[in-house]
Amino acid sequence: MFNYTFHWNQALRALPQMLDGAVVTLQVAVLSMVIGVACAIALTVFRLSGSRILGGIATTWVEVARNTPALFQIYMAHFGLGNFGIHLSPYTALLVGIAFNNAGYLAENFRGALKAIPDTQARAGRSLGMTSLQAFRLIVLPQMLRVAFLPATNQMVWAILMTSLGVTVGMNTDLAGITQELNARSFRTFEFFALAAVIYYLIAKAVTLAARAFAWRMFRYWRGVRDV
Repeated sequence: MFNYTFHWNQALRALPQMLDGAVVTLQVAVLSMVIGVACAIALTVFRLSGSRILGGIATTWVEVARNTPALFQIYMAHFGLGNFGIHLSPYTALLVGIAFNNAGYLAENFRGALKAIPDTQARAGRSLGMTSLQAFRLIVLPQMLRVAFLPATNQMVWAILMTSLGVTVGMNTDLAGITQELNARSFRTFEFFALAAVIYYLIAKAVTLAARAFAWRMFRYWRGVRDV
């Protein structure tokens, strides 16, 4: 009944190729987070602006990003925009789709972080002669990013895992794409995908541990939590 013969040597020989793909995977994830954070800050500002139009744009973005599948968002970037004459490469479509998703989730994280910051701090900045924008940029924003840092780490891990969806739009240079091509040539599905799963796991754990070390080093409030 169980007559499968494992060939791990074949998978291990392809490890350098898979590690090259892992670098591309990490690159896409990092870029999507940078874009996502920038967009999320903008969405947060839109919500605070008091403008119904800007607030509506931010709310729509967040609702679509959080309540539709990430695969749908990547498909829309690759296939949907193509209907309007905007043709994105698989790499760009994957980056746009993940960044769109990141921005929606991070905007909610930032909104929660803002609620943890007393309104009196912004008012104190205004009393010192700052404009509303200066008070937000110099007083509120640094604290908001500090509070939201660890939840954002979870989104970074999710972004790394979402890159595997790139194979559905023809992405073949990341870890999932290279693994799929190796599997198609050899039909050693278990060995190649098991090795890819280990690489994904190690990347995710490395990111999580690095983020915790950074938070422990940079944020005194995190030390207090750890020491309790």
